Amino acid sequence: MKAKDHLANYIPRLVWHHKLQRLNTRHYHCQCFNGRRTEHFIFLLRETPHTAARPLETPSHSRLTLQEHQVRQGLNTVNIRKGAGPDGVLGKVLCAYTNQLVGILTRTLLANKTYKKPEPSQAFLTADFLHLIGSTYRITMVNYKVQLHVGDMLHAGTLNIVHIKLSGRLAEGESTEIKKWPTRGSIIEQQVECPTSLGMLEFVELITKPYLWLNFINDDWFCSKVVVTTPEGIERSFPCYNWLSVNDRHVYREGTGKLIFNETCPRAILERNEELKIRRQMYQWSIHAKGLPNMIKVDKDSPLPDEVRFSFTKDIQFKFTALSALTTMNLHKLASNPKKWRDLSVLSRIFTCHKSKVYEYVENNWMKDEFFGYQFLNGLNPMMIHRCTKLPENLPVTEDMVKPSLFGKTLNDEIQNGNIFLVDYKRLHGVKENVINEKQHYLAAPLCLLYLTPEQKLMPIAIQLKQEPADDNPIFLPTDSEYDWLLAKIFVRSADFVEHELNFHLLRTHLMGEVFAVSTLRNLPMVHPIYKLLISHFRYTLQINTLAREKLISEDGLITKYTTIGGPGITEFLTKAMASLTYSSLCMPEDITARGLESIPNFYYRDDGLKLWDKIHRFVQSVIVHYYTGDSDVKNDSELQKWIKGIFFHGSFSEVSSGIPQSFSTVTELVKFLTMIIFIVSVQHTAVNDGQFDFHGWMPNSPIALQLPPPTTKGQCTEKTMLDTLPDINTTVNGMAAVYLLSKPSTDIVLLGDYLEEHFFEELPKQKIKDFKEELKVISAEIKCRNATLKLPYTYLDPENIETSVAL
Repeated sequence: MKAKDHLANYIPRLVWHHKLQRLNTRHYHCQCFNGRRTEHFIFLLRETPHTAARPLETPSHSRLTLQEHQVRQGLNTVNIRKGAGPDGVLGKVLCAYTNQLVGILTRTLLANKTYKKPEPSQAFLTADFLHLIGSTYRITMVNYKVQLHVGDMLHAGTLNIVHIKLSGRLAEGESTEIKKWPTRGSIIEQQVECPTSLGMLEFVELITKPYLWLNFINDDWFCSKVVVTTPEGIERSFPCYNWLSVNDRHVYREGTGKLIFNETCPRAILERNEELKIRRQMYQWSIHAKGLPNMIKVDKDSPLPDEVRFSFTKDIQFKFTALSALTTMNLHKLASNPKKWRDLSVLSRIFTCHKSKVYEYVENNWMKDEFFGYQFLNGLNPMMIHRCTKLPENLPVTEDMVKPSLFGKTLNDEIQNGNIFLVDYKRLHGVKENVINEKQHYLAAPLCLLYLTPEQKLMPIAIQLKQEPADDNPIFLPTDSEYDWLLAKIFVRSADFVEHELNFHLLRTHLMGEVFAVSTLRNLPMVHPIYKLLISHFRYTLQINTLAREKLISEDGLITKYTTIGGPGITEFLTKAMASLTYSSLCMPEDITARGLESIPNFYYRDDGLKLWDKIHRFVQSVIVHYYTGDSDVKNDSELQKWIKGIFFHGSFSEVSSGIPQSFSTVTELVKFLTMIIFIVSVQHTAVNDGQFDFHGWMPNSPIALQLPPPTTKGQCTEKTMLDTLPDINTTVNGMAAVYLLSKPSTDIVLLGDYLEEHFFEELPKQKIKDFKEELKVISAEIKCRNATLKLPYTYLDPENIETSVAL
């Protein structure tokens, strides 16, 4: 580069406008606009004794003209990177040039109100241009070492041309072309030269330009992060995690977490706002149904952004599994068979592959009362049971009814002793039932009473299948005939299937997770510490929910077509479930206490879950207090307050007395809420999701639909009655395929504690993440040790099995 091309822009005569900014007590930043571009000068002001200095004279216009001529002539053929010499810059020219510009800047400075002019008896001012010349008048370029990290997923590279631009607190560099093509998984290193130190680096700008004939090809590429080493040896990291398209401009902040009121750079605030403006266009709210949480808007005009879509690996595996689930299980020939099951042994013989140990245990024990009770604690839905302190008025159980089941004790005494438990499916009362295979299907809204025996087994002792007591609504007992009692339990298990899938699985993990994710993407910039903490916990959530709406609960969805509660019944039930959702029920310690389950034995979901809640809470607190030094920081964080308001209103919590906050006042409140979010989308989702095929795969244990209404009398049920009540063959196998698909993890699963995307760069949060992972390993070892002694191990909340997000 010729010096004339670089320094010609600095000719004082061409400087039309000055803007001076005080950086600290001695350093000043001057922006000079010459009609073509804005140049940045950093100079140091130093005071010198009066006797050793001479006043700076204001150059005349004629002198300016002469100096411009000298500079142009002297710099016509010189090289900017070389000093004095045959091909170098003439020292006398630069000296005169510098003195002239110093005069102009000094006059500007003294006119600036932010600087107090010293008394003449004290000192005069001289200025040293730190970036332009040194003591020998040598012009030097400073080098920044740039590392461009390209994503490791398929198609992450590009043949397009990438440009990078560095910006710091003191100056802004020029756009520099990256000499190598970004290829998948590569780290491209390159030196970026700047005429001056940029100061503390704040921004990296990436621009992708088409390469020749690729102008009309959308060759996107994925940038994970940019790492820059300054001339002073300081490493600065810039997290990106974006797909970049041709001609897109992406500005990334340095990775240190910052709250908005701590920003000192005006551009930083502008970039925060611009980032959120773009995200709010990308992630828009849409209404699913009145009274239900809002969802991400996705249609042909607003496709789901690439950053939140499945990886190529998961996309292929998920689609392949969906298409081949029936074939994989050798059930494809039965998928359109509307006949009834003649014998359950036929189902056992037909389906012989892909059976887990838990599936086999369920198949062999589903009729036993002990296993029926066990599932309310450690099955797929441990969320319904609660301690019974008083019999509900609509469950008229008498002492004589349950006396044979209480080991000589009275019902009232055992209620007082805390040994009686209740499961009430009242939300299902009156919900519209479905028509499958052109036949009406039926759903019960049962109440089930259970007893904790002296042997610490949870056993059912009474079941009423409808909410309103009546002569045609008998209370079924273990002393009834085999099929009377078994069919009553089947109706309970079918009701539990609906509560589990739609309320505790879909609504309380998937839909809640979507609200948390969209509000985060719309209201928190990447530099916000809460964005850094949460974003990994929303991996794939928006796409899996979009697929669920398309494939499961749409007009032609599997749940709509093949479950007892389908079509309008789904929305009706979800609205009821939403009305009963509370903040405390989403916080495990409070939920366990509210349901009176603190001391019930053999409750492994509770034991493992509370340990995980505690570790997550400690981890969140240790990170949050690093950024929020007190409650006032929480109150003053405008982005945080917009975030929680977005959750409150778009989560439809404003229409119910849920207890969900719509603002934060203290660090304690914030830590609790963040703990709840991480727990819900990781631990809780795993607990209610991963065992679906284990517990729902064997259809009689969790019937997806029932063809006969609840029995109205006793003594009439036979094995044929039971088989006639169970779903048809095609309904059964399609339900099995669905739970098989929803239980099968992808090979690119990310576990709780594994933050594959690096968003934190400060030492403290990085260390806290390491500590968190080590604590999870301890919990995992404890769970394995306990499970070794159990007949049916509870493995779902072993941290080695917990996915970090709602991704399945």
